[in-house]
Amino acid sequence: MTRDALRVELGRRYRFAASHRLHSPHLSEEENDRVFGKCNNPYGHGHNYVLEVSLSGKIDPATGMIANLADLDAFVERHVLEEFDHRSLNEDVAAFRAKVPTTENLCIEIFNRLKHFPHAKLERVRIQETGNNSFEYAGNVEGNHL
Repeated sequence: MTRDALRVELGRRYRFAASHRLHSPHLSEEENDRVFGKCNNPYGHGHNYVLEVSLSGKIDPATGMIANLADLDAFVERHVLEEFDHRSLNEDVAAFRAKVPTTENLCIEIFNRLKHFPHAKLERVRIQETGNNSFEYAGNVEGNHL
């Protein structure tokens, strides 16, 4: 295998804090309480999220890298962290004004924001919400319309 054909995957981790309330306008108050439990608190609750971004690409022979980490960090900062960190997902992020800000939906939203990174292919986004909960999204699979 030549170096030009060699593809490597890069993983990078970021952290942000945000609050959300899990509540659907399509459900009654009783159904929201039953489905979302304490996460349906009218005042919301917060998480210290850990975001893992995985990219793949060819190794640039001049730099030995698939992507410059400074470029990736600036892209993630601009498209995700500036918009989500220390925010209310329900109130401050337009994408969640009409969508329940579950971490599943957060994964999809972040993936869609990062898939246009110009220097490598976005493979997947993984978000750890708590020590027990993590979610991963790898894009829209053929025939799966999210």
